[in-house]
Amino acid sequence: MSTSIMNAENLVIPRPEFPHPHWQRQQWLNLNGSWSFRFDPNDEGVRSNWNKDSEVPFDADIRVPFSWASPLSGIGKDIKGIGWYRRTVTWSLPTAGGSRLFLRFGAVDYLCDVWINGSHVGSHQGGYGSFEFEVTGVWRMDGDNTIIVRTEDQDHNYQARGKQGYGEIRGIWQPVWLEVRTQTYIKDAKFRTFMDGRIEVAARIVADQAGTAELAMDFADHAVQHTVTVNLLAGENEVNTSFSVNDPKLWSPETPYLYEGALKLGGSFGLDQVSTYFGIREIATAAFGDRGYRWITLNGKPVYLNGTLDQSYHKTGYFTYPSDEEMHDEIYLMKRLGLNFVRIHIKPEEPRKLYWADKLGILVMEDMPCFWGNPDETARSAYEREALEVIERDYNHPSIFSWVMFNETWGLKTDPKEAGVTGNGGQQSSYLPETQEWVRDKYRWAKQLDPTRIIEDNSPCNYDHVETDINTWHFYINGYEQVRGHLNEVVNKTYPGSAFNCIGGNVQSDAPLMNSECGNVWGIEGGAGDSDLAWHYRYMLNEFRKHDKLCGFVFTEFRDVTNEFNGYYRLDGTGKDFGYDAFVPGMRIADLHSPDFIVIDAPPCRTVSAQEQVAVPLLRSSFSERYHSQKLKVQWELWHDDLGTRTVADSGEIQVDWDGYGVSPLSPLNLTMPDRDAVAVLAVSLVNEAGEVVTRNFTTFDVRSGETAGELLAGDGVIQIPVSSYAEQTFEHQWSSIQHAKVSGAGTGRFSYDITLPNITEKAAIHEIEIVFEAGAKRVLARNIEGSANTDMGIGAMHGADAKVEYNPNTYYMTDEEKHPSRLNVLVDGESIGSLVLPDDPADSRGVLSWHYQPVPNKLDEAGSYGYLCKLSVPVQLMTRLNHSRAFRLELQVEEGGGVTLYGRNAGRYPLDLQIRYKSQA
Repeated sequence: MSTSIMNAENLVIPRPEFPHPHWQRQQWLNLNGSWSFRFDPNDEGVRSNWNKDSEVPFDADIRVPFSWASPLSGIGKDIKGIGWYRRTVTWSLPTAGGSRLFLRFGAVDYLCDVWINGSHVGSHQGGYGSFEFEVTGVWRMDGDNTIIVRTEDQDHNYQARGKQGYGEIRGIWQPVWLEVRTQTYIKDAKFRTFMDGRIEVAARIVADQAGTAELAMDFADHAVQHTVTVNLLAGENEVNTSFSVNDPKLWSPETPYLYEGALKLGGSFGLDQVSTYFGIREIATAAFGDRGYRWITLNGKPVYLNGTLDQSYHKTGYFTYPSDEEMHDEIYLMKRLGLNFVRIHIKPEEPRKLYWADKLGILVMEDMPCFWGNPDETARSAYEREALEVIERDYNHPSIFSWVMFNETWGLKTDPKEAGVTGNGGQQSSYLPETQEWVRDKYRWAKQLDPTRIIEDNSPCNYDHVETDINTWHFYINGYEQVRGHLNEVVNKTYPGSAFNCIGGNVQSDAPLMNSECGNVWGIEGGAGDSDLAWHYRYMLNEFRKHDKLCGFVFTEFRDVTNEFNGYYRLDGTGKDFGYDAFVPGMRIADLHSPDFIVIDAPPCRTVSAQEQVAVPLLRSSFSERYHSQKLKVQWELWHDDLGTRTVADSGEIQVDWDGYGVSPLSPLNLTMPDRDAVAVLAVSLVNEAGEVVTRNFTTFDVRSGETAGELLAGDGVIQIPVSSYAEQTFEHQWSSIQHAKVSGAGTGRFSYDITLPNITEKAAIHEIEIVFEAGAKRVLARNIEGSANTDMGIGAMHGADAKVEYNPNTYYMTDEEKHPSRLNVLVDGESIGSLVLPDDPADSRGVLSWHYQPVPNKLDEAGSYGYLCKLSVPVQLMTRLNHSRAFRLELQVEEGGGVTLYGRNAGRYPLDLQIRYKSQA
């Protein structure tokens, strides 16, 4: 069975666009699509001449360019070993002046051999680099051509594999294409750009024979042109030239201007033309003012790096995106959050996704893929070849500002006693001195190869830098005080000459301090499961921005993956609701990523007394000159939700001279808390001279009056009943949480409460009764039925282990676009007084009290969960009876949906127990 390209017009070609838009020739043929395929478990293919005999049956079809392990390949089997591909192609080359034909591969994992019409044309080792073979001499111009590819992926310890366990890369996993070139052609070219418009070009030209040629550069619709005459020798030639761009437009995430155009090489051989582009920008580090430390700069100015960790994983294509549109949308979704950079995690990115990073504007920190075995000579040699391929291929992308050579010492320890998820500081003895020196050598090698970018030796979780341009570290800690204390410690220990965050007798330079992984996915005992991250995220970013020395962070992570659920988005791209706009109207996650920011130096929630005087410190943090020398306003208000009515207790504004970079204190706010139980919100907005909001922030207070019941107005009253004090419940599965401040029932059932009203001597007549409570639907998890269980995935987490998330005791699904409603009937003495649809069982930053009353910071007990304010009046027909009886049974009954959850005073969103509010005559 052979797949022919002759019927390509009848096939839908996956990934039809040119694979490398930064280096594109006009004459090319996309070979993606259906190929014949066969596994070779006994390695018999070469012995049996599969490489030469096009009649040997291949028993399957595979969809290139998708890993054979992925669903989109059509194979969908995670089988390591050998796989053979075959395709028959008819394509004639232009004959004028003679042409050369190259077969190009975006990437193949891991070993690759290629035959054309039975002739071996080349071999390649490595899973991530692009490569090519010239096939001119074996290509039939006027007939069928059989392309056969043998790939082998044995998951050897020396292979650079990264985190393929999420979805294995096997065989061909990036596009394949044919490309026509002239006899003499441009092999590649590197652009080094400077802010003043100077462009240095280092090109390599492969000449068929010696002679003279003209190398021309034509960009920006002919506005930028430069031509140089070159004398070529037969073989490979290096040409260095430079030119200047007048009034250069600098590339940045805010203004991602690209100089698009072409390189043209002309001579007796004809014309070789390559479409390409460059962006003018400079990445560096610099000290400002009298600081003894540096910040990262873009185009000579400080840039605060708001970033995320991107696993670049897709559910159906694994590490190959199904379409160009989806790569575009990845960058869009990052920028939608207000992020300005992304760390591509332990893998180089596909060139088309890097193109969209260039085009749409987002900075990229690109990791080299790691190996998982010992750092022996075989692993080192394989790593070095791949790192060179990656840097050479991706050099011209203006979006890439940093190369990360290693991650968390993975692959750098010799015979470690155990392999942990994020490493183990106690194993540092296995990070041998000779390996540390090899890492130093790779750092210096990368700096020499690419002096335009920041190089990091190792992105550490074990405080084990050797030599680096950027001083980063990882942490996964939950709890406000814990995060605050950790950041204070790191900042205080960071200074030139400090041995902190270094290994082997090395010490810190004045390199910029930046976090390169953070979050709470591993900061919770047993893992955070699938839970709210909005609460933690806001106070963590607030703490980051408090420190002048810190210049950025990388949040783990952009999307959920197979066993981590801490993404801004679900794996399918659907959104999560952080709930910030409930505190400050219009607030989004992007407000926390503003280069100009107001720090509220306070806990995310503080318990205070009614009418207490509270001082709240504020700081300004500026990493942009946009508003420097302007007068901005900090507008604030203290408000609370009074049973559905937004009530402002106080408000004001502060004039601020917004001058200079960095962090500096502002005048504190002195607040008077409300006179009743409330979740009070301090909402802060920074407003520019045009009246536009620059950024928003908030903090909260649990205001306690000390009253449990009592008068509302003259003759009126309220009875508060703890939600756990029900007289009866009929659910098959029922439990309490958050220190009994919340009760839940799964499935159909009811909670019944016996209510006693004031007797007739206390209240002569009761005219109205309103029942008020907070309730949500109940999304029933496996642990609610079968009990919870910790799943210690260990190093398996890096290899796609099943997290069994519904059994995780910390799981309480964060609010997202999937809703789980229930219908709740409210009965008084068996008679219905109303029916409510509870839209969801949410958990996010709005569950202030459910977060505030967590007893242990690194264990979650339905954290962030909250419900909806429910208010029902007792009908007149029942009031006469209740006025006589002064007692009734209240039933909260679920007939459909997953169940119900009820929130008391110290849980949820509202500081109230089940309330019976009545109006009476004294």
